[in-house]
Amino acid sequence: MQQITVRVPASTSNLGPGFDCLGVALSLYNKITVSRGKGGAVSGIVRDAARKFFATTQCKAFEFSCDIRGDIPIARGLGSSVTVRLGVLHALNKIARTNLTRHDLFTLCAELEGHADNSAPASFGGFTLARGLEIQHFNVSPQLRFVLLIPNFEIATNEARRLLPPKIARTGAIRNVANASAITAAFATQDYERLRGCFVDYLHQPFRKKLVPFLEDTIRSAERKGALGAFLSGSGSAICAITLRNPRKIAAAMMSASRQKDAGIIVTWADNQGVQILKSAIRNLKSKI
Repeated sequence: MQQITVRVPASTSNLGPGFDCLGVALSLYNKITVSRGKGGAVSGIVRDAARKFFATTQCKAFEFSCDIRGDIPIARGLGSSVTVRLGVLHALNKIARTNLTRHDLFTLCAELEGHADNSAPASFGGFTLARGLEIQHFNVSPQLRFVLLIPNFEIATNEARRLLPPKIARTGAIRNVANASAITAAFATQDYERLRGCFVDYLHQPFRKKLVPFLEDTIRSAERKGALGAFLSGSGSAICAITLRNPRKIAAAMMSASRQKDAGIIVTWADNQGVQILKSAIRNLKSKI
C-alpha cells in the first residue's frame, strides 16, 4: 500500500482591503491522508482535485481513499476547502512520483478555488500577495498574534460573493489600493505598528456584513483593546484581529461585542512553512502508474 499524510495550514484572506489578493497562513491545520489501493467513496471536492491532477499530469488514474482530520472549522473563511484540495494534490503527486513543483500544485489548487488568496499562503506559508498566479511571500514574526472569533454558523463563499455589487465608487477603490499597499509594506518590512488603520475595506465587507451583522461592533471592540486591526476572514463568518499584545483581552472583548454565546475563540500565530508532507509509507515502487 502507498500512503501519504499531508499537513496543510488554515489561512485568513483578504485582510480587509486586499480582496482576492492578500492572505496569511495560520498555525491551525488539517491533515489529509491519501491511501492508494483502498478505493472508497470520496467527497466531490476530493474527486475534483484528483480529476484535475490526473488530467494535468496525464497519469493513469488509480483508486484511493482519503481521510481528513484537523482543527479548521468548515465554511468560516479560513481556507478549509484549500486544505483538502492542496492536501490531495500533494499526496497524489508524491504517490504517482510526477514531480510537480510546489508552485505547480499551488496553480492547480488556485484554479480549482477560482482565486489564489487562500491557496497561496497555504502553499507557501507566511504572508502572501497573489497577483494572479504570481506570488510574493514574506515570513511573519511569531510575535504577531491572530485572534479568531468563530461564530456558530457557516457562510458559503458563493453566497457571500452574490452580495457584491458589480460596480463601486472610484473613491472606495482608491482607498482600498492605499490600504492594501500599506498592509503589504508593513508585512514586508515587519513594521507591524504601521498596520493600524489599514484594514478598512470598501469592496466587500460593507456588503457582507448583512451575513455577519455584529462585524463592525466586533472590529471596534478589538481595536479599542489594542489590536492593530480586525476584519472579516475571507468571506466569513470568522472575524480575525491582529495584535502584538493582550490577545486574551482582545478575544474577550470580541466575544462580548459579538453577543455570540456559542461562538469559539482561537488565538494563533502565522505558519511560515506552508503545506508539508508529514509521513509516507510507499511500497511496491515498481507498480505501474
